[in-house]
Amino acid sequence: MSTENKRKIVLEDGQEYIGTAFGADGERILELVFNTSMVGYQEILSDPSYTDQAVVMTYPLIGNYGMADEDYESLHPSIGALVVREYNDEPSNFRSTVSLGDVMKKYGIVGVSGVDTRKITRSVRDYGSRLALLTDVNTPLSVCLEKLRTYPVPTDAVSRVSCREAFDSQPVPADNIAKPLHVVAIDCGMKQNIVRSLNRRGCLVTVVPWNTSAEEILAKDPDGVFISNGPGDPKDVPETIATVRSLIGKKPIFGICLGHQILSLAFGAETYKLKFGHRGGNHPVKELASGKIEITSQNHSYAVDLASLSKTPLTATHINLLDNTVEGVACAAKQAFSVQYHPESAPGPQDSSYLFDRFIRLMRTGVLSDSRDDVCAAEPLQCGKEAM
Repeated sequence: MSTENKRKIVLEDGQEYIGTAFGADGERILELVFNTSMVGYQEILSDPSYTDQAVVMTYPLIGNYGMADEDYESLHPSIGALVVREYNDEPSNFRSTVSLGDVMKKYGIVGVSGVDTRKITRSVRDYGSRLALLTDVNTPLSVCLEKLRTYPVPTDAVSRVSCREAFDSQPVPADNIAKPLHVVAIDCGMKQNIVRSLNRRGCLVTVVPWNTSAEEILAKDPDGVFISNGPGDPKDVPETIATVRSLIGKKPIFGICLGHQILSLAFGAETYKLKFGHRGGNHPVKELASGKIEITSQNHSYAVDLASLSKTPLTATHINLLDNTVEGVACAAKQAFSVQYHPESAPGPQDSSYLFDRFIRLMRTGVLSDSRDDVCAAEPLQCGKEAM
């Protein structure tokens, strides 16, 4: 059998999967994870939270609608690799301007197609996320395993994907918004739809690097502070944790995903790594105050320890119905709240966009509501009206 254009995936336990190479050339050692979303591979590819990871797509056909200029979540995609069952290099979509494979070549993202993604996903689910080597098919197994054994796992992902200097993103003009609010967003690897979601609600967003001090943020006199999503272990960014700790009680704070973990650590809670994480657009989450269920978009390896909240002023506000992990926390007295999932999710679902309205209300009134119903009543022109 010809080995031309073949690439294999080797796991730490010696499992090998041989497929066809696409995207960029080269060898990579990455954390192997899976995503259960049926659509949205462009948003996944460009989400900075996937830095240093090889993402196995459980949906079997990837690449068929190409890449649209308006749908990127970052300007410079930093995902490590995509692993797919079938790759389509001839997209059919009037919005597409380039193929997925061409974008992967441009940004150094390797790909493997033609492998049994169901088997790989079950392996990750059963035995947990672990390192994988994506390499030439002719590389001896013994060499592959030695490379995996001696690989130093990086801990600087956030510093690599954060912006280098502060910049402003202007609000979208709207007749029903009397006065724009000013939000300082700490960029730990922020998705662009977060900024767009705040801009649409009349917020001037000043995006600052991950290691910006509390003094620098307060000097900008914002109405509120946002902590973004991002890659890796939240304990790898003690500088951001210290900044948020110094901001607690001084400004309203809202955090998403990694920002949720950072806020919880700043309050004194603990985090831990999940066996294989949550990645997909179909995770059911229960809001405890209302009892309502949201279908959410998720992408994280770490979670906040529920028991550790008892030693902090935080309370759990949302719970994952699949494994009972903490999906949201809040402290009304300190005007701070966060969620583990993604209310800005693109392409969807849109169940949780009301959380941005909750943040708007908190900045305008100083009141942190504990129910979706309260926000809907207070913000009838915003809640449930998220634009695509």
